[in-house]
Amino acid sequence: MNIFRRKAPRTRISVFGKTDVGMNRTHNEDSFLVADLTAQKASLLPEVRLHEIGPKGSLLMVADGMGGAAAGEVASEMATQVIYQHLLSRWIPDKESSPRQFAFRLREAVEEANSKIHAYAKEHPENRGMGTTVTAVGVLIDHIYLTQVGDSRAYLIRNGTAIQLTKDQSLMQRLVDAGELTEEEAERSERKNIILQALGPEGRVRVDLTHQKISRGDAILLCSDGLSGPVSKEELARVVSENEDLVKASSELIALANERGGPDNITVIVAKFTGDALQEPTDDETVGYEIFALPDTDEATHEVPIVRDSSPPTPSRSSLIAAGATAAAVVIGALAIAVL
Repeated sequence: MNIFRRKAPRTRISVFGKTDVGMNRTHNEDSFLVADLTAQKASLLPEVRLHEIGPKGSLLMVADGMGGAAAGEVASEMATQVIYQHLLSRWIPDKESSPRQFAFRLREAVEEANSKIHAYAKEHPENRGMGTTVTAVGVLIDHIYLTQVGDSRAYLIRNGTAIQLTKDQSLMQRLVDAGELTEEEAERSERKNIILQALGPEGRVRVDLTHQKISRGDAILLCSDGLSGPVSKEELARVVSENEDLVKASSELIALANERGGPDNITVIVAKFTGDALQEPTDDETVGYEIFALPDTDEATHEVPIVRDSSPPTPSRSSLIAAGATAAAVVIGALAIAVL
């Protein structure tokens, strides 16, 4: 008599990432990483671009570096590598493979990246002020766990619509949350390049940790602000929804940003999910920015306004600079309004 064992439900991910210098920068300070954590492989080789989500999950990351000389490149590369290596050394050996432990290790990895970038900058005075944003997304079965510092974004694309899952850690977002500005006014503001956190400038950092259940046919898009700035979320959704070929979708999105002037480096990761471990989407699901709570005894960190240079291209793509007296007064005043 033949005995058949029922296969465990599976989630499959198809993923691709691409980065481009843009039209106005002399070099690229963005970094990204795509990894199958279970197989312990980080690459864009075929076995990673299409794989089943194993018991240790998968990882997608975008980092947007900033700083003088090549410091931005160093910071973003350090962020992606430290986070990935931390998960390999701490998450892979964990006997507990629960979602909560995965989310904890992911946040822990981002905090370690901040510490190492900060220490590196102190040891190398020529790189003082170096930093990077990071948005790192861990995928485990039918959920994603998102860690964010800065303003690189993640979107869920479902049924032709893009929903932003992250919330920019920026001055403009703070004012939008306080009801002082509309999202449209914030997008047009000359101060939209002021972010409140990055990895590196301070010894401690507050990591946004959120989560989202994924459904069959969903897509996730991660990008630096070189894409989310010039290209609307409606356009992001259209391009991803119309292209099964993720290489083509990524190239088309970067081309769109460059057609709009390509003011910054442009990085995008697109991932699509299928498999019998995922359910069909329903209308009653909550989709969007949702905090994933972990026990935390750390004191709150102090948010320091960080001005990213948006001036004409220089040898550095973007820098963390101290605001001048007038700019500082404007920022402090705006923050005071935001907390009223």
